[in-house]
Amino acid sequence: MPATVIGRPHLLGWTALVAVSVLLGWALGHAGFPAAFLLGPMLVAIVFGVRGAPIRVPRLGFLAAQAVVGCLVAHSVTGEIVATLRSDGLVILAVVLVTVAVSGGVGAVLTRLQVLPGTTAAWGSSPGGAAAMVAMAEEHGSDARLVAFMQYVRVAVVVVSASLAARLLADAGAVAARPEGPAPGAFAVATTLAIALVGAGGATLLRLPSAALIGPMLLGAGLHAAGLADLALPEPLLAAAYAGIGWYVGLRFTRETLGTVLHALPGILAATLAIVLICAVWAWGLTGLLAIDYLTAFLATSPGGLDSVAIIAVGSRVDVSFVLAVQTLRLLVVLATGPVLARWIAKAAPAGAAPDQGQTP
Repeated sequence: MPATVIGRPHLLGWTALVAVSVLLGWALGHAGFPAAFLLGPMLVAIVFGVRGAPIRVPRLGFLAAQAVVGCLVAHSVTGEIVATLRSDGLVILAVVLVTVAVSGGVGAVLTRLQVLPGTTAAWGSSPGGAAAMVAMAEEHGSDARLVAFMQYVRVAVVVVSASLAARLLADAGAVAARPEGPAPGAFAVATTLAIALVGAGGATLLRLPSAALIGPMLLGAGLHAAGLADLALPEPLLAAAYAGIGWYVGLRFTRETLGTVLHALPGILAATLAIVLICAVWAWGLTGLLAIDYLTAFLATSPGGLDSVAIIAVGSRVDVSFVLAVQTLRLLVVLATGPVLARWIAKAAPAGAAPDQGQTP
């Protein structure tokens, strides 16, 4: 009996979350939005999280969803990311450095104005690798709650803005992830799931960043490009993976989190919007340097996260290989430069500023 009583709120919560998410996802898809089953469930989960719903997406479920998205990206771009990096490497590196510099500048301003304490602004404004940034921030003594809030606010703003941009800039017929075709065979689906499992496990052992996403993407792209594997993902599985990522992000916005960061919310929102707008302007300039359309440039320069942008890119008529090349390289740069950038931003704090939680005053 106790187990039934305890489980009932979770069962009711999940039932309501799934039902409303499916309804909103269907409506957004019918309206022509790419990645409708990412955007819809994320928006619904934000409302549920803030209202105190006692449900969370297990970490394993989130990693499984990322692995499925990694296979989707592998099927779409095969081995073209390496070729793109080779041909446009200097411009792509410039794109990455500009985005990282903009985020670092915004973090320094937040620190200088004492919107956030110490190095928290540095980790929170890093453009990519939200989960990794939270973990690294905690290891370095920053307030992980504020960092997580900043990171997932940014992810939510990027998903909404990128989805709107894709809807407004793409042609009406350009938002389908791929054309209608026969249902994938059971063997191809099983092969794809095996690649997802092996790729994620191998990348985790190698300690690659975003291992659950990067591992299947690299392994699947290599096998698919070599003709050794036929990747196939049925639409219900893709929709479930999209929704899993959306729910994981959205349910992070709890009432307790909002109470903790309410005083910093205006500054966080302003900083997030500033990063997105500056990157959008930089994307416009990028179209004059390369033969790419604005939507491709916008998605490439969007400040994370990699999985969310990948879903939107695959669901739009853009140069997916360029978008993923920029996003992947930036993730690696952010992870490599994070500690150095955090220490540099911390120097912008005025004398006598409050230290991070966990640090000695």
